[in-house]
Amino acid sequence: MKPRTLTRHFRESFKSLHRNGLMTFAAISAVTVTLVLVGFFMITMLNVNKLATDVEDNVKINANIDLAATKKDEAKVEKELQKLTGVEKVTFSSKNNELKKMIKAYGDSFELFEQSNPLHDVYVIEAKTPSDVEKVALAAEKVTNIDSVSYNAKTVGKVFDVVKWVRYIGVFLIAALLLTAMFLISNTIKIAIYSRRTEVEIQKLVGATNGFIRWPFLLEGAWIGLFGAIIPIGLTWLVYYQVYKWMMPTLAPTYYSLLPVGQMVGIVSITALLIGILVGMFGSVLSIRKFLKI
Repeated sequence: MKPRTLTRHFRESFKSLHRNGLMTFAAISAVTVTLVLVGFFMITMLNVNKLATDVEDNVKINANIDLAATKKDEAKVEKELQKLTGVEKVTFSSKNNELKKMIKAYGDSFELFEQSNPLHDVYVIEAKTPSDVEKVALAAEKVTNIDSVSYNAKTVGKVFDVVKWVRYIGVFLIAALLLTAMFLISNTIKIAIYSRRTEVEIQKLVGATNGFIRWPFLLEGAWIGLFGAIIPIGLTWLVYYQVYKWMMPTLAPTYYSLLPVGQMVGIVSITALLIGILVGMFGSVLSIRKFLKI
């Protein structure tokens, strides 16, 4: 395509946006609202995935030591646990420490056990990968002087069930929103084309190709998508920055975290721009096909 022809297409696309100001504003507003919602759904889905991964990566196995075991037995148990395939780290936690955790988690009513602590000393085992957890737990159960082994496999399973449904619902809602935006953009450009249908017919009669006629409308759709993405990008950054600043002090003592602001905003910004431009152009293609069949 010649530079002069391309310049003409850009000029025509801007003229069309100006001529159909009210409908252009409506279409840009629709894209803006859609991409704001898409952005917030993306933030939710990506962070739910991140937290689920953190949960999976931090599944710990509690190996309860037999109450009759001596200090010498405990040292032997630790060495055997460290030798197990798939073990990353083994940490000792006394029964008094375990009781403190229980009191913190379930309330002061458990303080009555301080006089006669019924809990076990525990070795907390961290596996190298999430897939090693079950294998390590089964092996740890067979170690001499290990009374029982527990890990939160059911909790992890429930977390991933929730993540799965969040993904399904999020994808469905995002698809519905994008179709709505595409419909509104398509209608806007249909009105623009209808008001210029005589011009399109004349261009066809004098030999203009479909591509030559289509380009200004494709660019118009792209501009609508581009302008509609600007506010969602800014709003996403502002809201996510505040949420991140509020949540991270609470999550800091744990193994969990949200995605960094820069990374999240980068993902959402690029996605919003691509979706806005592609939806705008696709809406244009849908709306102009009918008028090119002369």
